[in-house]
Amino acid sequence: MNISKNTSRKDFLLNSALAMAGLTLTSGMMKATTIFDDENISTDQKLILKNVRLETGFQYEEGEVTSTKTDLFLIELEKGKIVKIAPNNTGAKAIDAKGFLMLPAFKDMHIHLDKTFYGDRWQAVRKRKGGVKGMIELEEQLMPELLKTSTEKAEKMIQLLHSKGSSFARSHVNIEPTSKLDSLKNLQTALENRKKTFGAELVAFPQHGVFYRNSVPYLKEAATMNIDFIGGVDPYSLDGSVEKTLDFTVQLALDHQKGIDIHLHETGESGLKTVHYLIDKVNENPALKGKTFLSHCFVLGKLDQNTLQKTAEKLADAKVGIVSTIPFGNLIMPLPALQKHGVTVFTGNDSIVDHWNTFGSGSVLEKANLYAQLYGQSTEFLLSRCLKLATANVLPLDDRGNQQWPKAGDDASVVFLDASCSAEAVSRISDVKSLIHKGNIVF
Repeated sequence: MNISKNTSRKDFLLNSALAMAGLTLTSGMMKATTIFDDENISTDQKLILKNVRLETGFQYEEGEVTSTKTDLFLIELEKGKIVKIAPNNTGAKAIDAKGFLMLPAFKDMHIHLDKTFYGDRWQAVRKRKGGVKGMIELEEQLMPELLKTSTEKAEKMIQLLHSKGSSFARSHVNIEPTSKLDSLKNLQTALENRKKTFGAELVAFPQHGVFYRNSVPYLKEAATMNIDFIGGVDPYSLDGSVEKTLDFTVQLALDHQKGIDIHLHETGESGLKTVHYLIDKVNENPALKGKTFLSHCFVLGKLDQNTLQKTAEKLADAKVGIVSTIPFGNLIMPLPALQKHGVTVFTGNDSIVDHWNTFGSGSVLEKANLYAQLYGQSTEFLLSRCLKLATANVLPLDDRGNQQWPKAGDDASVVFLDASCSAEAVSRISDVKSLIHKGNIVF
């Protein structure tokens, strides 16, 4: 089925709502016209969608993938899960997906939802003075004012992520003597307000150092407050000791059954020491394998090939992942090399509009596109593999072209794009037409 290039979002929602009106005659739902009102959608409802485009395999010529095969399907969602994938039925009383491509909903795996200028007046980044410690001093001035509206701004950021196809994020949240626990509490309020439409993991993040500004008592309390990871930042340059800071972080994570996600910007000897010390601590405590991450980890972009290979092998063996915003310029991260050795690689927007950066768009599909451009992933096959940067490593087709998503029982968190396949979606950063989070239509 051809996708109309002239279909507006308003028309798409209207036509879908009208189709849903027919569905209500058999499902018993009373408010068909409010199906796109996230305040009135229940995960107990059954949603049926027709004309859903799914990838079914690769087309080959002389052994090379030249295109991606797709077909139209009828999809049933119920209680937050995909419960049925059936051949298309154009006559079904169902939401008409109009041939848009259905992909796994996107996930932003590194963002700071708790501190932003987004939704307020424009402010460019101020000239930085004194490195990270200088930025800490600036934050100590800014945070009291930011906290006054941080709940509302976090919700606006979530709406932005929705519009870009993301229904989940791993958000770092400031835990330090200036904010104390207020930044966490405010963000938890925002997430509670949006719990039907958005999922999140929270990282208790000592932005001002664990010991540099004595965030220890606040981190200990935050660890009891429904967070998922214990964070950190540059243990040597901020706290003066790799061992002392990581020992504390690891023990706190073990005591409360949390993961670890540490910002590491250091590119010299201390950066590499931090990587290897953390790997050793994880190997000593296997419960942390698969739950430990280094965000940014710029030192990996400074290593010679031999040292990089050995480090990547150790990261993979310890199941320590890397979360990168895919920087470009003077530093190009060796992300393909890490993936080649089996290291889990995630991406995220980091900052959207704040005192650190103003270039965040909210789109992790744009990050996948940047990855493709930086690393020369321009063929149909390679572009299709780049999609995993947007979906936290979930792909519709495996490397041999076998369909592996969606399956009955998968979470009903999906995004609809105006694209013929995932390769086109990545290459063209295709428009998001609709987003469903655990069975709830949220965009």
